[in-house]
Amino acid sequence: KDDQFTLTSQVQNREGWIMHPLDEALRKGAGGKLRSIPVHLLFDDPTLNLRADYSLFDRSTGRPVCVGNGETSRRMGKEGVTQEPCPGPDACAFAMGECKAYARLNVRVGEEDDELGSFVLRTTSYNTIRTLAARLQYFHAVSGGRLACMPLELKLRGKSTTMSFRSAIYYVDLVVRSGLTLEQAIAQAREVDQSRKDAGFDQEA
Repeated sequence: KDDQFTLTSQVQNREGWIMHPLDEALRKGAGGKLRSIPVHLLFDDPTLNLRADYSLFDRSTGRPVCVGNGETSRRMGKEGVTQEPCPGPDACAFAMGECKAYARLNVRVGEEDDELGSFVLRTTSYNTIRTLAARLQYFHAVSGGRLACMPLELKLRGKSTTMSFRSAIYYVDLVVRSGLTLEQAIAQAREVDQSRKDAGFDQEA
């Protein structure tokens, strides 16, 4: 819902989330509003980087009550977890309009000390989920499956639709890192992939 990115730590105080040191560093380079972030993905498999499902949360606890994929769902009840049919948010009598598509994208930002650590982009935006899912498949295909080695960038884009009554709405896109062509990015991915293999890095595992 914001028109810029913020990178938070995992700590909250009374004012809200405490910013991660990378937020200030990236913001300075962007000249104020942070609308693009250089990233690397952790996995070559698009579905491991982006996990999306339909989720109904208990507003009092913040815990998921029902999670489904449009066919089946796992629902928490008095008897424990049960498997139920999942018709999707619009046709589900149990959800009563409270269920939404919910996705989590894991990315590495900058040259962090922890190379296996990641930031998580959480979103309920259909535009963002559809765009990221498509981009991940595209980059996986054109790089020969070297998705985790591609130099990429998360970019915030705005658009207007009939449903938004012509006001701007924002969604997240995944693009090749600024200053690189697609061919250059693929060439870099091949080099990184080879150096990782030489070092014994098991990407598939």
